Amino acid sequence: MRFTLALATTATLALTSAGLVPTVANAHVRNGGPTAVGFGGAVSTVDPTATAVGLDVLRRGGNAVDAAVAAAATLGVTEPFSAGIGGGGFFVYYDAARGTVSTIDGRESGPATMTEDTFIDPADGKPYDFQEARVSGLSVGTPGTLATWEAAAKKWGTRSLSSLLLPAARVADHGFTVDATFHQQIADNAAAFGQFDSTRELYLPGGAPPAVGAVQRNPDLADTYRLIAKRGTGVFYRGSIGADVVRTVQHPPVADDPTGTWAYPIRPGDLTRSDLAGYQVRYPAPTRSGYRGLTVYGMSTPSSGGTAVGEALNILEQTDLSKVSITQALHRYAESTALTFADRNRYVGAYTPQPVLDKLISDGWATQRACQINPDHALTKPVPPGDITATGCTPARAGAPVEQGQSTTNLTVTDRWGNIVEYTLTIEQTGGNAMVVPGRGFLLNNELTDFNFAPTQGTAPDPNLPGPNKRPRSSMSPTIVLKSDKPFLALGSPGGATIITTVLQILINRIDLGMTLPEAMAAPRASQRNTPGIQAEPAFHQQYGPGLEALGHTFSADVPELGAATAIEFTRHGGLIATAEPVRRGGGSAAVVRPRR
Repeated sequence: MRFTLALATTATLALTSAGLVPTVANAHVRNGGPTAVGFGGAVSTVDPTATAVGLDVLRRGGNAVDAAVAAAATLGVTEPFSAGIGGGGFFVYYDAARGTVSTIDGRESGPATMTEDTFIDPADGKPYDFQEARVSGLSVGTPGTLATWEAAAKKWGTRSLSSLLLPAARVADHGFTVDATFHQQIADNAAAFGQFDSTRELYLPGGAPPAVGAVQRNPDLADTYRLIAKRGTGVFYRGSIGADVVRTVQHPPVADDPTGTWAYPIRPGDLTRSDLAGYQVRYPAPTRSGYRGLTVYGMSTPSSGGTAVGEALNILEQTDLSKVSITQALHRYAESTALTFADRNRYVGAYTPQPVLDKLISDGWATQRACQINPDHALTKPVPPGDITATGCTPARAGAPVEQGQSTTNLTVTDRWGNIVEYTLTIEQTGGNAMVVPGRGFLLNNELTDFNFAPTQGTAPDPNLPGPNKRPRSSMSPTIVLKSDKPFLALGSPGGATIITTVLQILINRIDLGMTLPEAMAAPRASQRNTPGIQAEPAFHQQYGPGLEALGHTFSADVPELGAATAIEFTRHGGLIATAEPVRRGGGSAAVVRPRR
């Protein structure tokens, strides 16, 4: 957790550096801890400073959009390796007065000159290694975050974007205390960060990450926020900040005396000022599916999150998970996501036709896929995608590509009027492309590495190859669930391709397996993304592995944690349960305007 030294100047919420809450029951008692219960609005993020800033906006009469933008801007300071104005994301909004769900696609887009061969090394005709592509100008897409904030504030907010940037600027000026997570994220990126003067100056003072307990300031980012507040987003997309972004991409600020070694050449990219000037957010209709009497809304393309979560839920709905053993419930969860990822990889990309998306999220398609699940034995992974033109139950055979994931951040906000924001934003890999824009204080994204570097679907078309002005496929899954047309649950998570499985697992934990929302959040996680082995947290593998292995599932190497979710549940009489992670990423922060006494 991170705690700003100047919190009193940016928010009225008092936060302490108390240790992690040891039990779910105790998590309810502290506003600013991982779970808060009350009324009048709520904020949940991965960071207490961002939560405090958002809560202060709500307490001063702002709505959910105002609070979400202010909190997101603060995350750009305190969570700079996961989010910021150098990246993009997906914004889902529930309008309480109209009872409607809308979305903003603020995903980064490729340069106009991008081709299917952008990530192919001309020297040998082979795809670049991931890290070679990532730490380069080639990986940088036109950032969409600022355009998202501006669009949301204008359409649904009550405060100007200028005013919503100023609390984050104050946090950047005054600084915050470095915690173990912040320190470790820099240490993990030290070799890449050390290649660039601007990055190592900010994050490797004296050649090493700042010590835990040190104060981290970012006066360049504070100045950048204030300049945008004064002149508007045009200074980013058509002005001096954008010119500096393009200069960084085309002429990476490589140090004459790098700190540490890097195995690859630092390649320039082709992003231009006209690419930035031409960027526009999109407003696609949300995905919509039913699950056990609930209505689940998510993000459409270029995110695959909405269709994938919807398809998996539809497959799972074929079984009453509350009436089978926990092993059988988790078996079906893993099988549903393997089938879903096979279909996602085959069919979903930025330009997938709407009829195909509708088919993937239909009950008929779910029946066709669910019939392949054998309750007595796991399918051989990877499974192939379904034939979108076929009917009936076709046997599953092995053979399909797999996809790994990276990092993002997520926030969940609601206000006194019942409006909701579920917002996932990212710079992709933890640390983005490792380049801080000189004099501006923010990292650039490496979002274009979310494209497939080369065709992955054999003789079939690959929907996620690079292209001019194209937006890469995402797994971000900001999700809002209604019950009887009223809000029931809002949630989302970081984690690259594991976002889909994290959101899905929290949903079935809460809806099917009898857990409270804090319990659903804290429960151990596993992710089966059509890979030979399940990726799991150690506690999941230890607790549920033997039963699943008896059914033929295998496990890959365990990972320390999956996801870092935030969520809000809406209870009777206007009550709210706001929940963040109790442990993952050092623990998150949830707060309500009026805590329950």
